[in-house]
Amino acid sequence: MIVASIQSQNKQLRAYTLEDGLPQSQVYAITLDGKGYLWVGTQGGGLARFDGNNFMVFNTNNGLASNYIQTIKASGDTLYLGTKKGLSIKVKEIFHNIDCPQVNDILKFGQTVYVLTDNGLYKLLKNRSVEKIELHSNINNSPINDLVFDGNYYWLATSNGLWKLSALHSEAKTIEQLDFNEYIGLALLGSKLFAATFNTGILVIEDQNFEDADLIREPFRINSISIQNSNQLWVATDNKGVTVIDTENYNELFTIKGSNGLSTSHVREVLSDQKGNIWIGTSGGGLYKYYQNNFKHYSTDTGLKGNRIYAVHHQGNELWISNAEAGLMRIDDMGIHNVDLPENFSQVKIKTITSDKNGNIWAGSDGKGILFKGKVQLDSMVLDTLNNRKTKFPVEHAVTKVFNSETSFPFDWIRKIHIENDTLWAATYSSGIVKFSYNPKLDNLNIYKTYSGFEGIEDLYIKDLVKDNYNRLWYATQNGHIGYLKDNEITHLGLVLDQNIAINSIVVQNETVFLGTAGNGVWWSEDSNFSVFKKLKGAKTLSSENVYQLIFDNQGYLWTGSEQGVDKIELSKDHEIIDVYFFGKNDGFLGIETCLNAVDKDSNGHLWFGAINGLTEYQPADINLNLKQPGLFLEDVKVAYKSVDTINLSLWSNSNKVLRLKPDQRQVSFSYKSIDVDHPNGIEYRFKLNDSDWSPWSTHNTQDFSELNYGAHQFNVQSRNYRWLESDPVQFLFHIERPLYKKIWFQWLLIAVAIVILLVLILYYIKRLKYKNIKEQERLQLENHLLTLEQKALRLQMNPHFIFNVLNGIKAMAPNKPDKMNDTVNSFAILLRETLVNSRKDKISLDQEIKTLKHYIEVERLMAEDPFEYDIILKTDMDVEEILIPPMLIQPFVENAIRHGIIKGSRKGQLKVQFETLKDTLKVTILDNGIGIYNSQQQKPKTDHQSMALKVTRERLESISGKEALKITELKQDNGIVKGTMIEFKLPLETDY
Repeated sequence: MIVASIQSQNKQLRAYTLEDGLPQSQVYAITLDGKGYLWVGTQGGGLARFDGNNFMVFNTNNGLASNYIQTIKASGDTLYLGTKKGLSIKVKEIFHNIDCPQVNDILKFGQTVYVLTDNGLYKLLKNRSVEKIELHSNINNSPINDLVFDGNYYWLATSNGLWKLSALHSEAKTIEQLDFNEYIGLALLGSKLFAATFNTGILVIEDQNFEDADLIREPFRINSISIQNSNQLWVATDNKGVTVIDTENYNELFTIKGSNGLSTSHVREVLSDQKGNIWIGTSGGGLYKYYQNNFKHYSTDTGLKGNRIYAVHHQGNELWISNAEAGLMRIDDMGIHNVDLPENFSQVKIKTITSDKNGNIWAGSDGKGILFKGKVQLDSMVLDTLNNRKTKFPVEHAVTKVFNSETSFPFDWIRKIHIENDTLWAATYSSGIVKFSYNPKLDNLNIYKTYSGFEGIEDLYIKDLVKDNYNRLWYATQNGHIGYLKDNEITHLGLVLDQNIAINSIVVQNETVFLGTAGNGVWWSEDSNFSVFKKLKGAKTLSSENVYQLIFDNQGYLWTGSEQGVDKIELSKDHEIIDVYFFGKNDGFLGIETCLNAVDKDSNGHLWFGAINGLTEYQPADINLNLKQPGLFLEDVKVAYKSVDTINLSLWSNSNKVLRLKPDQRQVSFSYKSIDVDHPNGIEYRFKLNDSDWSPWSTHNTQDFSELNYGAHQFNVQSRNYRWLESDPVQFLFHIERPLYKKIWFQWLLIAVAIVILLVLILYYIKRLKYKNIKEQERLQLENHLLTLEQKALRLQMNPHFIFNVLNGIKAMAPNKPDKMNDTVNSFAILLRETLVNSRKDKISLDQEIKTLKHYIEVERLMAEDPFEYDIILKTDMDVEEILIPPMLIQPFVENAIRHGIIKGSRKGQLKVQFETLKDTLKVTILDNGIGIYNSQQQKPKTDHQSMALKVTRERLESISGKEALKITELKQDNGIVKGTMIEFKLPLETDY
């Protein structure tokens, strides 16, 4: 049996190497910037920035002067790098390189940056050049390794001694060389100054009193010193790792070196971060994180034969594990022990380990059955020759037995073994559950029964087996079935999750059954029939839905193992998730991916987790997690997909500064970051724009906005860490200028210009309209004048014809009827006078027209051989003096009725003229009882003057009332004999008011 000393690997160390992205294994410089990034300087690999997940590398290809970095200092957004080729200053993504001797350290006092080189002291000027500071001839050209200021004096650690100066210039009152050894580093703690030499120890100077200084003689070969954890002096050496010294009594507290975790004992730099982690830079071993945790890890580096742990079982003060395919190992207070196995049970995966009430170990394997390893007490007989008698006393014999198909056991593939008193149940991979017993004294194996499909187990691919307080042996299967065995009867509950998904683990706590699934988290039920299972939910979620392990600790927390690590879950009494504590590689759980059901709890309440990278022990204890509010910063702002590199985002965040954007710059994107090197994947973000609600929490740290509205905008973002501590919101203001055409003043200007143009157009239109109206009026006046002339001409055409007729009548009266001729002449004279007066007017009253018409009819009666009767009828409510009509319009029709109708007829003539006012017209009707219009027209000569007068009058009437205004109707009796003519026409009704 091989025994290894029991020691845990990396109890408080986490290594970062080339496999993690570190560009080079020689880490000479470490620093933290204000954002939380860890910066690592290497010898040959350049500079690396670490955010907890990834290393981003910067080297000479990015503009760095040298890939050999000696020291790093951060100040705001500026990074100062000391290299073998001088000083490099990183501002954003640009390196500014300054030639000077190799830089050993960089310090900043006030606003002055001091550069400690292999050839004296320099200071950085505003124009990004350096100027050498003349101090003392023995200092000016010597390598300067460190510099501190205690409030009164500057202390310089140089290769040729320790110096004390009252000021950093050659005229200082005090320039004193206190020692001539090679001094490497300085550290101040209150009134104590620790000055480390390379090979003669550490000098402790208190209250600036060098004469009474104490000397810490070891360690030797010191590379650097620093104060960590408030009052501990951490000494980095090149051959013994890190030595931690108590600053009060100068005793060595502990060391960190190759034997307890470091892969090399050459340490260059030590740095503490805000969370209490201590980072160790080594030469050849990469970067290490030293931190407080509750985990103790075992691997091949600490004595295991293999890293993959398939099964874990606690028995008394011992822990049994299956170590990859290398068999069994036992861990106790004496160390790690390799367990001898029979040849037919070697090189096998052992998937389950348990023990019986006698402490015997039972192990189930893949393909080789079950191993029994225990002890049997047998009586031995000893002969007492003096007394001639035999004495019995018990003797323990080790027994190792393999049960498989070759030794009468029915199955070889065993998933899980459960033991109750002297009875065992073995869950197989695909053949159900075997109930059996074994008596090691008698070497007697009894197979009682196999529970398979015939007994009611519908899915034989069993993944886990556990017993509750009600004597129910629960099983869970590959295809999502569960059931239990009680009193030799199977109760198969089937697909209780209503989905065909593997149930990896089953655990019963009090009366509640918990199921761990492959891809769908944890489910629980406390239903009496277990017919309803609910998914475990709460404000927080598990780190992974793939649950390989389930176990409750003594404090009542539920632990789940997954491919990410382990979760410690705090549950309410109603089985709601109150809180989730995740532990991964950065938290000390170095095994990472856990193995199926390889978990157990020992008698001290410690949890043991088997994983693919070793065995991890969890020791419950109160640990100061040093939880702090996360910091948040804007990493980049892009406008139209181009970074805004002209502003300092740290100064613009949470300020009144406003980024002014052009109208076409409506696409804006933000990148933001919170750095947590312990839990980088636990950071979540939310954002909002303007007065909108906060977005849901998400791991995405970028947000794009396109087609933003014009005007002022306010972007807010907030982060929270894995413990849900929220950062202060970060605000960024920007304003998108409106296009000229969308600005209010421009729109009003456009409206004003449009109004002016409209007014001008209206005025122009009015002017044109007036001009057109004037022209139209002139045209109408001309047409009216022409019409007037035409009417006057028409009247002149009528007047001579009328006069001719009358004069002919008077001439005919002269020889025979002188008296009648005199009356006719008098009446004609009156008519002629009225006609001459009316012909000068455009309109005359209806009363005047009737008077003239009466005079005309009287003249015609006097001239007629047979007198005729006439009647003028008025049908109107209006005053006839107010009704206006054109002059001499009715007379030609009356004349035609008399001369061509009444006079030619054989009947006594009758003439009727009727005037009737309608709504808007004056209707004129002329009736005679003459020979009729058609007979009259046949008797007329073609050159009849009356026909011409009637034609002219018709034209006048049409010009006044339109075509079809005149209607002439021949009146007939019932027997068809003509009885006269009726003339009708309408005139527009006009008045003089």
